[in-house]
Amino acid sequence: MMHLDYTRAEALYASQDLGQEIGLGERPALLVVDFQLGFTDPASPIGGDMSAAIEATVELLAAARTADVPVWYTVVGYRPDLADAGVWPLKYPRLDALRRNTPAVQVDPRVAPSDAEVVILKQYASAFFGTSLHSMLAAARVDSLIVTGCTTSGCVRATVVDGMQYGYRVVVAEDCCADRDEAPHLANLFDMRTKYADVAPSGQIIKSLELRSGQPSRT
Repeated sequence: MMHLDYTRAEALYASQDLGQEIGLGERPALLVVDFQLGFTDPASPIGGDMSAAIEATVELLAAARTADVPVWYTVVGYRPDLADAGVWPLKYPRLDALRRNTPAVQVDPRVAPSDAEVVILKQYASAFFGTSLHSMLAAARVDSLIVTGCTTSGCVRATVVDGMQYGYRVVVAEDCCADRDEAPHLANLFDMRTKYADVAPSGQIIKSLELRSGQPSRT
């Protein structure tokens, strides 16, 4: 396990009152960002082994559904000609692996959505950019988000920042997120925790959901 030393940064940020915890609101939702086969299958040209984060998300999904916390998913997918990808393929040419109507754009079956859960197709990093997610959350009177998915430094981070900017309290389930490398994963968890969101282990979030739903808390 890689360890990055944030002692100096933590002291500096604390001196400026960065990193305050705000918790979830009264009506949280769970958002699973881009756990699709194009990213979670190691055989994919842009994929990797995200099994640990997937397994942790399975547990969190079960707790959310038991607590009647609504769940949304996102996946990234493009037209065959990438005409809907803008200039992003100039920076990231292998986005062509994420063509619509291919297995790469399917949610990983280990965290498959129920029939009642919406899967949002997006073309850019944030789950909010160019999608109807904010409208759906508002209609459901959601006031806070639990965020999981990949990659921590990319679509998760962009979604978290936009979520905060749209007025949601955001909690990132740290062990339910994954990246291509541990260094950007850890660095972005640290930065999100200090500026944009709470960051907590899924076990802590599950206990909170169990208390909300009146379920016996796990030991």
